[in-house]
Amino acid sequence: MRGRQSNCKEQLFTFTHSLKCTMEYVGEHEICLVSDQMYCVERRVYNQGVLQGQLHKKEKTSQSLGQKIAHSCRCSSKKAKSVLTSFLPIFKWLPKYPVKEYLLGDIVSGISTGVMQLPQGLAYALLAALPPVFGLYSSFYPVFLYTFFGTSRHISIGTFAVISLMIGGVAVREAPDEMFDITDTNSTNTTTLENFRARDDMRVKVAVAVTLLSGIIQLCLGLLRFGFVAIYLTEPLVRGFTTAAAVHVFTSQLKYLLGIKTKRFSGPLSSLYGLIAVFSNITTTNVAALIVGLICMVLLLSGKEINDRFKKKLPVPIPMEIIVVVIGTGVSFGMDLSKTYGVDVVGNIPKGLRPPEVPDIHLIPSVFVDAIAIAIVGFSMTISMAKIFALKHGYTVDGNQELIALGICNSVGSFFQTFAITCSMSRSLVQESTGGKTQIAGTLSSVMVLLVIVAIGYLFEPLPQAVLAAIVMVNLKGMFKQFGDIVHFWRTSKIELAIWIVAFLGSVFLGLDYGLLTAVGFALITIVYRTQSPQYRILGQIHDTDIYCDVEEYEEVKECPGIKIFQANSSLYFANSDLYVSALKKKTGVDACAILAARKKAQKRHVKELKQLHKREKKAVLKLTSDDVENGMKQEMPKDELSVNGKVSATEATTQNSSPDELEHFMKPGINIQSIILDFSPVNFVDSVGVKTLKSIIKEYEDIGISVYITGCNGSVMDNLVRLQFFDKPTQRDLLFPSIHDAVLTSQLKVRSASQMPLGADSFMPELQEQN
Repeated sequence: MRGRQSNCKEQLFTFTHSLKCTMEYVGEHEICLVSDQMYCVERRVYNQGVLQGQLHKKEKTSQSLGQKIAHSCRCSSKKAKSVLTSFLPIFKWLPKYPVKEYLLGDIVSGISTGVMQLPQGLAYALLAALPPVFGLYSSFYPVFLYTFFGTSRHISIGTFAVISLMIGGVAVREAPDEMFDITDTNSTNTTTLENFRARDDMRVKVAVAVTLLSGIIQLCLGLLRFGFVAIYLTEPLVRGFTTAAAVHVFTSQLKYLLGIKTKRFSGPLSSLYGLIAVFSNITTTNVAALIVGLICMVLLLSGKEINDRFKKKLPVPIPMEIIVVVIGTGVSFGMDLSKTYGVDVVGNIPKGLRPPEVPDIHLIPSVFVDAIAIAIVGFSMTISMAKIFALKHGYTVDGNQELIALGICNSVGSFFQTFAITCSMSRSLVQESTGGKTQIAGTLSSVMVLLVIVAIGYLFEPLPQAVLAAIVMVNLKGMFKQFGDIVHFWRTSKIELAIWIVAFLGSVFLGLDYGLLTAVGFALITIVYRTQSPQYRILGQIHDTDIYCDVEEYEEVKECPGIKIFQANSSLYFANSDLYVSALKKKTGVDACAILAARKKAQKRHVKELKQLHKREKKAVLKLTSDDVENGMKQEMPKDELSVNGKVSATEATTQNSSPDELEHFMKPGINIQSIILDFSPVNFVDSVGVKTLKSIIKEYEDIGISVYITGCNGSVMDNLVRLQFFDKPTQRDLLFPSIHDAVLTSQLKVRSASQMPLGADSFMPELQEQN
């Protein structure tokens, strides 16, 4: 670093940095060296006051409230088209739809997805504690509506295990078996068919009410542009939550796989109670149902393995789920498993669509909290998968419009007896991998489900429930693989591991609703913890550069003599201001408060000693006025202690630090610091407490002769400082610098221009050093 040979030498600098960039490979390691490049910058040293004086702010024309309202209400053809395409994205891509390129892929994808949609709709209806036909309704109406309102081209909307299970928990809680005198599910003598129908009808009403409310919540959040709420459901939280949901789903399907009739539990410890109920009745296992279920599981797992291994060679994945459904239905019908072996089957599937019906709004107050959880979880699943496919295929999705789309699908669908839906991961992967390009594929899949509802639904009435349980359990394979996250997060981030574990354990033992709430609360606590425990560093300079790095991390980095550069990687506000001050004192080794306290203590001791000296001198003078005492005093007292003007005890006083100058002399310099630089480049905001803390730091260190400078404030932090009256003194702006190097050069210039070093600015009494 060299400056001009002129009077401005200390205010200008030249930065030279050379990097060598060539690629070399040493064994298995890649070393990156760069070709010779250098740049040279020569300018004066700026502080914030000088810089603001030379910059001219752009003039911004502000509109009045009336002008803003008039502008927003102004209508034009271009604006109308923009509003229409944003609310109905189908009008944006459908007119440009390339038929020759996309149509075949969408048809194949739609058929493949529809083939999966059918058995999953039937199976997930059991998770929702509803008759299977309502799973078909939920696989038609919302999927068709999403084509018009959704922004993702590849996700498959419809029934999903996690949401279905949450719906089922609410339905069972609001309409338990005991409410309809169904106390023993193994007995058919004491209960009638009407009781079961009344229970199912009530559960349908509960599910529809939850769906309507969750749809309204999603729609309102979308219209209010609250699409960012999903960011609070961090990936570890969602993965831990879905893994816990997989445990709940697996335990809830055991009774269908084993053919055991037990009541369904909801709320905290429901999965534990379900397991206890199953194992308590394990002796009543229906062997035929178990055999059918196990055979289906083997076929499904084999089919998935084949699809995974040969996915590049297969034109479309083998639709094992529909194959298993067809085979299971055929075997059940041919062998009459229901009557011969007592195997539970799907039962009645009404033909045709049901007329629209207004949901029971009287149930809304009792399911409000559940609806919020379902709305947020459903949106989180959808937007996460939508962003994955959008990034892969090079387009964008709108989180707010996705909320609106889901809200319309759920709220409108609820009038047609559907339950809450979201994106299905397994079906979305199939829809994308089989060549789907747009939501035309989703529309075709919904049309396939419609054909089953209106035409051939009755053919699936003999389908054993064990087959549907096998489909659900096998589809949990991907979720159970998420247990591997524990090892991954253990290696990468202990905090994210803690979030995963809390989300998992909370959701398993407290239920999905309270578990989700607990996990979100814990995630927010971790945010507070991270801001409460930031990393603090002392920075040093790389020789001949304006680059400053952590002195404890690199050997080449050296501290600037007489300067401490302090950096904290967090904002300065009420929650961590005390920690900031403590870390500053510890890292710099200068405790201004302790030094000031030591000075005051020494001054008090000095004043006390002077008073005592004055009293002794006064007594001595009084004694000298007496002739009788005078001769005796001369004989007893040494002559060198008797002097004029009352300086009898000077020798004694000097042994006890009698003057401030001697006190300063006694405080040996431990470290030589003239300036402390606070690097604010990582700071995002400062609040009123932070500003008061800054003022206190500057004043305390000025009192002991140390200058405090602040560097790297971004625009928002400057606005905070201005608004909170940090610059109440005009000279305060001179303490702010645009870069660390400007502050370092200013500090070095100040030291060199000073006639002498400030005394006591960086001195410590021995007792003070021991305390630090």
